[in-house]
Amino acid sequence: MRPSMSVVRSVQRVTRRSYSSEAVPERKVAVLGAAGGIGQPLSLLMKLNPLVSHLSLYDIAGTPGVAADVSHINTRSEVKGYAGEDQLAQALEGADVVIIPAGVPRKPGMTRDDLFNINAGIVKGLTAAIAKYCPNALINMISNPVNSTVPIAAEVLKKAGKYDEKRLFGVTTLDVVRAKTFYAGKANVNVAEVNVPVVGGHAGITILPLFSQATPTANLPHDVIKALTKRTQDGGTEVVEAKAGKGSATLSMAYAGALFADACLKGLNGVPDVVECSFVQSSVTELPFFASKVRLGRNGVEEVLGLGNLSDFEKEGLESLKPELKASIEKGIKFANQN
Repeated sequence: MRPSMSVVRSVQRVTRRSYSSEAVPERKVAVLGAAGGIGQPLSLLMKLNPLVSHLSLYDIAGTPGVAADVSHINTRSEVKGYAGEDQLAQALEGADVVIIPAGVPRKPGMTRDDLFNINAGIVKGLTAAIAKYCPNALINMISNPVNSTVPIAAEVLKKAGKYDEKRLFGVTTLDVVRAKTFYAGKANVNVAEVNVPVVGGHAGITILPLFSQATPTANLPHDVIKALTKRTQDGGTEVVEAKAGKGSATLSMAYAGALFADACLKGLNGVPDVVECSFVQSSVTELPFFASKVRLGRNGVEEVLGLGNLSDFEKEGLESLKPELKASIEKGIKFANQN
């Protein structure tokens, strides 16, 4: 069945939105884990992004097929697929942005801690390769548990003498996407106009949506805010359970990953006032890593922004999340230094 012209036009609008017709710089984006559940739709979305000139798709297997499929789409970027460790260097060389959705997904009953033992090793190996082949790339870490994988990556880069805290990001955009969606539903406002900062980390209670700072303002009652906060924190579990063992939040995560990568590319290209929430090295709290609003620019992080005014409920949530987030960060650092 052919898509209706309205669908085609809406897709074209999405791919054109926010971009000028002026010549844009050549930018290579590498997706590590491109044949997986998040990697495939993420590769598709990055192919639709006109800021990408070279799209490099890597996985341990299956990538040539994904690359061949995506390469037929009539957009700007040239697509190449790489499979196996012996092709990782080629996949990474010259990359401006490296997106890492590699690893195993969460299944029913699994916590993000259960993912740790498998994904920590994968992230460590990939980060070592980034340090060697494209040390100046912006790293967008999607692999869970992000609260631990970002500190692992930082330690690996430090050991290689290649760590630049401005270039390492934990992608928490899905928490923002969910908070916006859920808030718009309750506030009965246009979701496209909604903004909700989400701070803390990227798992369970470490996810703290700041609905007191949401725009447009809706003055929702406390019980609704409490329920929205819990739903945002449990969003991943909601999808895992709805898929009944057949997957996790792959499609919405791919969308969120593509949004954040787009923001990084705009920052690299000098677009002013690009602000997104991300889990980065931070002095906003006493913890070494923390998610908050970040201004993106030509060097990655231009400025880590403060938390602003918090409601009493949010202040309580902030204090509650700190011990768990601290433990996850320390677990990542310990893994990187022991193994």
